[in-house]
Amino acid sequence: MATSESASLSKAVKQQYMDLPQGDKVQAMYIWIDGTGEGLRCKTRTLDNEPKTIDDLPEWNFDGSSTYQSEGSNSDMYLIPAAMFRDPFRKDPNKLVLCQVLKYNRKPAETNLRLMCKKIMEMVENQVPWFGMEQEYTILGTDGHPFGWPSNGFPGPQGPYYCGVGADKAYGRDIVEAHYRACLYAGVQICGTNAEVMPAQWEFQVGPCEGINMGDHLWAARFILHRVCEDFGVVASFDPKPIPGNWNGAGCHTNFSTKEMREDGGLRAIEESIEKLGKRHRYHICAYDPKGGLDNARRLTGHHETSNIHEFSAGVANRGASIRIPRSVGQDKKGYFEDRRPSANCDPYAVTEAMIRTCLLSEEGEEPTEYSK
Repeated sequence: MATSESASLSKAVKQQYMDLPQGDKVQAMYIWIDGTGEGLRCKTRTLDNEPKTIDDLPEWNFDGSSTYQSEGSNSDMYLIPAAMFRDPFRKDPNKLVLCQVLKYNRKPAETNLRLMCKKIMEMVENQVPWFGMEQEYTILGTDGHPFGWPSNGFPGPQGPYYCGVGADKAYGRDIVEAHYRACLYAGVQICGTNAEVMPAQWEFQVGPCEGINMGDHLWAARFILHRVCEDFGVVASFDPKPIPGNWNGAGCHTNFSTKEMREDGGLRAIEESIEKLGKRHRYHICAYDPKGGLDNARRLTGHHETSNIHEFSAGVANRGASIRIPRSVGQDKKGYFEDRRPSANCDPYAVTEAMIRTCLLSEEGEEPTEYSK
């Protein structure tokens, strides 16, 4: 099992320094999405006192030519604080600061999808859209081999691992427990976790979150997971099909509802939204992974609890459909529905924006509608 050299450094020695008082100063770790649309970057600055709101945080900048976001001759990019969390690694009063990225001309960077998502969310805030996202991921060694798998072979076939208990069924639970507690400390709206169908694959759920908070909290949870895995010397992969063959892929099922859907008789609004989604399948497939559907093509095969990428389907309690209506929702005639198409490496800002555009703004066609400011 290949783990990083950093993981073998003495954590007890490090703790001697982390226990030192820091006076009135505060460490703020600024976090942003890089030019891949998947990777996260971070750096830290000292503040003179503890920020209470996002408005207390200064803008910052970085070298975009080293993050796939600009060329070297004009490389300064701006970091605009967007959401703030408690820092579970340095602890209070230190902060994690999720940022938007602007280019030198103050326009959003290509992978800054938050700006438009927030605008779309503000257009429908009276409908109180709630989201919950189920983030699947796979724990890998630094050599890319799944954690706990035999070095020259495969574990036993899928079956005993989903929600499994025992050393031969649950691979890497320490990482899961550490991540869960760190998210709770940080103030991330994490609401659950479980072992998944493929060994070394896990899932955590974030939500319910209203509007733009969904993307903010999922990205913060992903960052915390990467940092926890770093401490353990392993890697968290959001690849939608990390192991080819007869193994489950990894998705990010997205649950959605509005105030109308959650009230008595809301099933009608749910069915109307599903009908709209069915007419715009290709647009959503393009929005549901960072490569315009190419990543999801490896996962959405119609097998391993997925729908076929080329076909739209919906059904009650059907995990092989594009859209699943939970059985309890069908019985209560109100609640929410689940879009099972987003890939594990999706951008939650893109996914939630696409759902609002189609379901609530009734957009049609394969391109998003442009709205005046």
